[in-house]
Amino acid sequence: MIMKKGHFLIVTLLLPLAAMACPECERSQPGILKGIGHGAGPQQQWDYVIVILTSIIVLISLYYSIKWIIKPGETKPSHIKRKILNFD
Repeated sequence: MIMKKGHFLIVTLLLPLAAMACPECERSQPGILKGIGHGAGPQQQWDYVIVILTSIIVLISLYYSIKWIIKPGETKPSHIKRKILNFD
């Protein structure tokens, strides 16, 4: 089933509202996360460390992915891609 443009726009605009915390979840979240998400929130300090380390890994991966898409740097004639991109 294909969604019409108007319906897609409405769903897209209302999606951030669904991610906001309800009043019950907001009371159980720590100060830094109040109003952002649902659930009990972090139970230990290690939860923050895990999230921060994971975020750093994701950002580094994103950086290198974009960097190598924009400028791959494979210029050697013996590179494997030259077997496919042979313009002779």
